[in-house]
Amino acid sequence: MCSGGFAKCLGITLMPLSIVCVLCNILLFFPGGNIVDSEYVTKQVWFFGGILGSGVLMIFPALVFLGLKNNDCCGCCGNESCGRRFAMLSSILFAAVGVLGAGYSVVVSGVAISQGPLCLFNDTSTNETTWTQPFANGDYLSNKYLWDYCIEPKNVVSWHLSLFSVLLVMGLIQIALCAIQVVNGLLGALCGDCCGCCGGSDGAV
Repeated sequence: MCSGGFAKCLGITLMPLSIVCVLCNILLFFPGGNIVDSEYVTKQVWFFGGILGSGVLMIFPALVFLGLKNNDCCGCCGNESCGRRFAMLSSILFAAVGVLGAGYSVVVSGVAISQGPLCLFNDTSTNETTWTQPFANGDYLSNKYLWDYCIEPKNVVSWHLSLFSVLLVMGLIQIALCAIQVVNGLLGALCGDCCGCCGGSDGAV
C-alpha cells in the first residue's frame, strides 16, 4: 500500500474515534445518566479532554490524512514527486498535533479515574453527607464496596469509570495511530509515494 493510501486508512480510523471521544465527554456532563447542576459535575469533565483533546484537535490531522491520497504530486519546481513528498512531510506536523491532543485527553482521563467522581458521599465516621470526590486515593478501583457510599447521582461511579476508561483507551489508540503516521510521513517524504501519480506519466509518450 502506498504511503498516501495508508495515511487515508489512518484518517478513516481516527474520525470515528474522535466522535466517540466527544460523545463520551458529553455524557460525562450527565453523571449516572442524570441531569445535575453544573457544580455537581466532576471537575475533570470541565477540562474537555474528550471534546478538545481527542475530538477537535484530532479532527484536523484526520482530515489531512484523508486528503493525502488525492494530493496532486506532479509538476513541483521541476521535480515531479516533490508535491507528494512535501504533503507527506507536512502531515507529520498534524500528526504531532494529534499526539498532543490525545495525550492531553489521556492525562485528564487518568487523573479522573484515579480521583474518582464527584458525588454526595456518606461519611460513616461522622454520619454526615457532603458533595466531594471521596476516592482521591484510587482505592475504589479494587473495592467496589466503596461505591455504595456515593448516594447521588445513582450509578455515578460506574458511569464515571466506564466513560473515562473509554476516553483513556481511545486516546492511547489515537496516539499510536498518529505515531504510525509520523513514520509513514517520513518514509513518504524520503522515498516518495510508491503509487504516486507521476509514475503513470513517466511512461506516456
